[in-house]
Amino acid sequence: MTLDIRGSIKNTKLSTNPYVVFEELLSNAIDSYLIRKASDPHAPDMHVEVEVTFVPAGLDENQEDMIVSCQDNGCGLGDEQLKAFLTKDTSYKDDLSISGIGQCKGAGRIQFFHHFSELLLESTYPDESSFTERKLHYLEPQKQIEAENFSSTPANRGRTGTRITLKQLKPFVHARVMRGDELSSLFSASALKKNVLLTFLQRLIGLDSSLGEFEINFSSQHWKKDAQNSTLKRSDLPNVTTVETVTAEEYNPATGERVADPQNFKISHYKLDAKLYDLPKNSIALCAKSSPVKDITSRYLRSKTEQNNPVGDYHHIILIESDYLDLRVNEQRDDFECIASEFMPGDMFSPDGISYAAIYDAIDPVIQEMVVPADWKKETVLKVVSNHFGISEDMLRDTSTRIVYGDTPLAVAERVLKKYQERVIDETAEIMSLKDEITRSEPDSDDFREKINELSWKYTASLKNIDMANLSQLIVRRAAIVQILDLACGKNLVMQNVDSDARRKDERIIHSIFFPMRKDSSEVSDHDIWLLSEEYHYYDYIASDLPLSKLTWDDGSKIFSEDVDQEIQNILLKRADENGGKRPDIAIFSKEGSAIIVEFKAPGVQMDEHIGDLQEYAYLLNAKSGGKLKKFYGYLIGDSVNTLRVGGSWTKFPMGNGWFLSSALNDPESGVKLGETYFEILHFKDVIERAKKRIGVYQGKLNLKLDFQEEDS
Repeated sequence: MTLDIRGSIKNTKLSTNPYVVFEELLSNAIDSYLIRKASDPHAPDMHVEVEVTFVPAGLDENQEDMIVSCQDNGCGLGDEQLKAFLTKDTSYKDDLSISGIGQCKGAGRIQFFHHFSELLLESTYPDESSFTERKLHYLEPQKQIEAENFSSTPANRGRTGTRITLKQLKPFVHARVMRGDELSSLFSASALKKNVLLTFLQRLIGLDSSLGEFEINFSSQHWKKDAQNSTLKRSDLPNVTTVETVTAEEYNPATGERVADPQNFKISHYKLDAKLYDLPKNSIALCAKSSPVKDITSRYLRSKTEQNNPVGDYHHIILIESDYLDLRVNEQRDDFECIASEFMPGDMFSPDGISYAAIYDAIDPVIQEMVVPADWKKETVLKVVSNHFGISEDMLRDTSTRIVYGDTPLAVAERVLKKYQERVIDETAEIMSLKDEITRSEPDSDDFREKINELSWKYTASLKNIDMANLSQLIVRRAAIVQILDLACGKNLVMQNVDSDARRKDERIIHSIFFPMRKDSSEVSDHDIWLLSEEYHYYDYIASDLPLSKLTWDDGSKIFSEDVDQEIQNILLKRADENGGKRPDIAIFSKEGSAIIVEFKAPGVQMDEHIGDLQEYAYLLNAKSGGKLKKFYGYLIGDSVNTLRVGGSWTKFPMGNGWFLSSALNDPESGVKLGETYFEILHFKDVIERAKKRIGVYQGKLNLKLDFQEEDS
């Protein structure tokens, strides 16, 4: 029998858990006691002494080394235990059939050799009618440990059990695993007790009376500091607050078929009064063999402050256990193997079983109820998700996306859109497959129209997924534009907060919200002329504050030409020449002969002084277009008007503060009818109100509760 130290270190990875040596020592001590108790029902209660001595590392007293010792009153290192100690992949404990002893591969003690260069083992065990003391002294660079390396001598009847002492902590372990932290802080007596309570809580409670009225004593000594002592007793163990069992299931998102057997997970919640339990942190962990393995606290308590302090005056320990996890814990017992992050359809390399995503789907709702702070409101996150990203509650339900404590609105939006993207990809692949089948089918076959119907339904379903996201984004974007316009009209944008001597740009700002200045629709496709009317968004050509002579259709041809009827041209050319430099703020044209003229007036400017501008623009555009533009819609928009100067021909709107005028466009000199006009004088607040009502219809259909104004306040 030989334990190959170098080979074992090579084939067993260094654990990332800084307390792994203490946990392995204590775990072995518990197992050893249970073995003794099974053969001797009258054995005394379990008693374990854990001692840590901090010594200077070399001659430099600014650096620490430590000596770790663990003394138990277990069964001792008899012949069977010696065989197990010298066997790397042992099944010794598996065959004992003793309640509370978990399956074991014998890899835990390899961490002793990873961490320390020297090991002393002293054990007393009953040998028939007498007692034997067995000792081992291991010191690097010794490569192997064999049975011959142990000394065995008769011993007087004394304390049965084993003491393991570890010396010379390896510097690279201190740097890599302990991250260079002060050893005397990490492994003080009080710190060790707290860590053991967190780590062994479930196992100690599960063993119930098997350990008796146990005591685990911790002591630490430092060459410069006072000694510390702390004890963990059975009476220190809290009662479990809540135990719930959930079932995790994995389904193929494309087919809806179950891809693995369902697995049960037990969630044990310990809610500990912070005044009674001075713990260093909250702990939520996936467990194996009743011991925490994978810490997932940050999934539910996102900040370090929340993780390391009481939540609502309580520390929380939540332990998740499952046979599924027991079978997949790695040798270092600091993670699990062969559990995928999420199930990927069609991935031939995907491990068998359910994924972490399926596990979290099952346990998240339960744990969130256990640890969420009282001041956290899901509705607050939902509101931002809806306002900023256009994600409605219907979309959350449709994609089975939950908002959990610690979620950012961006994270929620990303999860929803990712699920829609995956659906679209899967559905597109199905559509392409159907298209291929259709191209190979015969139009006079019986299944031809069946395939066509199937394709149309699948295509319609995919459009729903695509359009749901796109339409929601559009509505949220428009709501934001309306809010910005509202702020600009009230001079409440940050950029409008200028010194009194600076030139104001209020009209320019408002103008640019509708349509970028000095641009046309050949350059800009992203604009917001819909604020006036939805149909204007789709006119053939839009120009903003550009010289009329430069305006062209999308095919490059001029909108306006000098070719007009000679009889009318002589009259109009003079007016057109005089106003050659005059142009509307925004002009919108259709090839059917209609034009929309928009004229903005800065807040405070009297609109009644510019009523004639609309009529002038109509004459001008009619003349310049050679009479092709005959229908003119004009908007004069501002916030100030002297109602006494608005002529009697204007009609006031039943709702709002604006007026409208519909009349023929006649040449004032010849009386010849040139076209028709429809003009409106509008207040900015009326335009804003109209826009809000339009997007409100879509908001209602999408169940988007947008309220930028309330959020800003």
